[in-house]
Amino acid sequence: MPIRVFAPAKINLALHVTGQRADGYHLLDTLVGFASVGDWLELSEGATGFSVSGPEAAQVPAGGRNSVLAAAGAFGFTGALHLEKHLPVASGIGGGSADAAAAVRGIVALTGQEPAGLAARLLALGADVPMCHASTPARVRGIGEEIAPLPLPPLPVVLVNPRVEVSTPAVFKALTEKGNPPLGAPPAPADLLPWLATRRNDLEPPAIALVPAIGEVLGALRKSGAGLARMSGSGATCFGIFTDDAKAGTAARALRARHPGWWVAAARLDGQDRLAPQLIRATT
Repeated sequence: MPIRVFAPAKINLALHVTGQRADGYHLLDTLVGFASVGDWLELSEGATGFSVSGPEAAQVPAGGRNSVLAAAGAFGFTGALHLEKHLPVASGIGGGSADAAAAVRGIVALTGQEPAGLAARLLALGADVPMCHASTPARVRGIGEEIAPLPLPPLPVVLVNPRVEVSTPAVFKALTEKGNPPLGAPPAPADLLPWLATRRNDLEPPAIALVPAIGEVLGALRKSGAGLARMSGSGATCFGIFTDDAKAGTAARALRARHPGWWVAAARLDGQDRLAPQLIRATT
């Protein structure tokens, strides 16, 4: 029976760059949450092929640059794959990594077996793939391999992308300080928002210097009532945290009306107890 796998958007609530290895990989300390918006991947055995639909389908790369096909090839899956694409590509919210992770979750579910060396094989697909495979709120360190799940309160958010692609290598190259202090121990869920306000995304200033539209998005989110507005990952998607879902929805509608060229989504960052049941579903 075919299965549908959810690939939720990954949001870096805070991201500190704490060093750089000799091989060039940057060391990070980041707090990640996963959103109620994302892509869907359908997998089935007994057929072959790869297809894409959805509002962001036109931007999905083909061939060897496609993360779903890369994951399927790495894990020896030869069945049919259909990606329903809702997240903008190259946008700092793990779209490609989330899709690759969803492919692996689906392959494991279909085969009923977890491959040997799964953690290393996930990391080989990309630094964000292990955390997207877990799709649970976590503090992530190293180059993405050190994942420590932690509780987060439900957070109503608005996600905004100005439809400008950002080069992750260019952002890291423009980062002047690569030995920043770590996040420190995250607080209890009730104290999360004041704590987040004292943290940052170290990639945000160089990304804004390269793509000024990111600064415009952050300003628009703050004007719309977000208690905290920050860029996710290396950009260009930014998020604003709101006090409740209704205010997030109102802000999203207003932002869409004022900026019809932007990608805007109201969502919620939920704990694993609410997100887990959505990750894999049998189709009917």
